[in-house]
Amino acid sequence: MPRHRDAAVSQRRDADGMAVASFVLGLVGLLFLNLLLGPTAVCLALLALRRGTGRRRRALLGLALGIADLAVLAALVTVNGTVSWNLG
Repeated sequence: MPRHRDAAVSQRRDADGMAVASFVLGLVGLLFLNLLLGPTAVCLALLALRRGTGRRRRALLGLALGIADLAVLAALVTVNGTVSWNLG
């Protein structure tokens, strides 16, 4: 197998991993550390899409969840003046 083909497979595998990581970080970011995990999810999703991931839907979900994390953060700052959840 030629080297360029190995590099392409490796890059695709990395992009698939980024798509999954973006989805997981975006999902977890809705509950914890949305200030950190939201932008990270967005960046990973955009990188995965740019590199041609085979898990395009997962990357798009990660992108949407990362944006939702930032929207939750904006709502928390606006309503409570804080960057953390307040259940009490």
